[in-house]
Amino acid sequence: MSSPPFTHDQASTPARSWTRRLNQTAIPALSSEPGFERFDRLVVVAAHPDDETLGAGLITADLARRAWEVDIVTLTRGENSHPQSSTTTPEQRADMRAQEAALAARILSPSIRLHPADFGDGDLTGQHEALVTTIVDIIGDGRHTLLLAPWRHDGHPDHEAAGRAAAAAAVRTGAMLGEYPIWFWHWADIDELPYSSTRRWSVNGAIREQKAAAIAAHRSQVAPLSSEPGDEVLLSAEFLEHFGGTDEHFIIDAPVDDALDRLHAEDDDPWRVDERWYERRKSDLLLACLPRDHYERALEVGCSRGSLSALLSRRADRMLAVDASEHAVSLARERVPSSVDVEHLRVPDAWPEGRFDLIVVSEVGYFLSPVALERLWTAIRRSLPPGGTVVLCHWRGEVRGWPLDGPQVHASAEKSGELPSVQARYLDDDVEILVMARDWIAPDA
Repeated sequence: MSSPPFTHDQASTPARSWTRRLNQTAIPALSSEPGFERFDRLVVVAAHPDDETLGAGLITADLARRAWEVDIVTLTRGENSHPQSSTTTPEQRADMRAQEAALAARILSPSIRLHPADFGDGDLTGQHEALVTTIVDIIGDGRHTLLLAPWRHDGHPDHEAAGRAAAAAAVRTGAMLGEYPIWFWHWADIDELPYSSTRRWSVNGAIREQKAAAIAAHRSQVAPLSSEPGDEVLLSAEFLEHFGGTDEHFIIDAPVDDALDRLHAEDDDPWRVDERWYERRKSDLLLACLPRDHYERALEVGCSRGSLSALLSRRADRMLAVDASEHAVSLARERVPSSVDVEHLRVPDAWPEGRFDLIVVSEVGYFLSPVALERLWTAIRRSLPPGGTVVLCHWRGEVRGWPLDGPQVHASAEKSGELPSVQARYLDDDVEILVMARDWIAPDA
């Protein structure tokens, strides 16, 4: 989908045209999505103060009324809303909009928690990883969280950047992602909405009035700052008509996080595996911790460029190395011996067939969401024969941009009940290695 260059006064599709088409279309309720019943927390991401009110004000007020926890993350202060103003400075506009956002949130529900960030208004496009980290830090374990954010195809650069960051955060935390259009309603033709992936949230008239009052609280956007040139109203009455009904609509599309693939595409050795003493020492320690001299069939989960795979292959007849990054898989295939097969798999959603008497998970567990990590332990259990060995190896330092760190990954494995008990543990300031092995019978898959 191609959107026009963004301006506040671009050509408009009337709200009544959208209302007529949406009412004529059988759009499922957002609450009918699989697993929705387990959610009890809402996190709304906004590129600017007022996005959250316009695009998700109804559902925010409604879920807060139902005792959900509600957090609103505003990525910019909105200081550039009137760049030609002669009566206000950017800092004054930022303060003004912060007060308006706080008032709007109180109108929707006094229980809402606000998380204002300080990224540059109009400058989100080049801030992807920092944006993702901001959102991930607020969500944490997202298995019970509905995450709403501007649509990745909204037509406003900041909105689209916020949407891409939220999509990556959804992958990393395990939250369910819904995306709300804002400017799309204004510029797009009614046939351009992906109706098959659109979901509806409907409320009563009282909540609609709450949203109307919350929109009005953003006074700097819905009314002129002054009569001076450059202080004109930004959100026209015609534009605001798109947000005055009792329904809000959200696009449910697969979230994407390609950070690790981009990392390998930009750098053949992003972690300097062949250079850093930590990496060489860690590999030597891991190999020394293996309780058996030789294995029939080994699996490395998250092989990156294949450095450890090549070393492990000396201890196994056959070996499979898998990674979610296509670039990493290409690099690994160039350096591993012929006894190693390398496959592009995104675990645990995809999993190799067969049994492996050695399974190594090294420096990859914290790149999974907490719920995906638990599914990984289940997948490993089903692939491990009696007497098999599982080795976990992770750095113990802080991991920014993901909700887990190395110690949390290992704690999850130990308390999962899916894996053998720990037979050996190595621990220092930098790295922890767990060796989990015993004679046991794996339950049938």
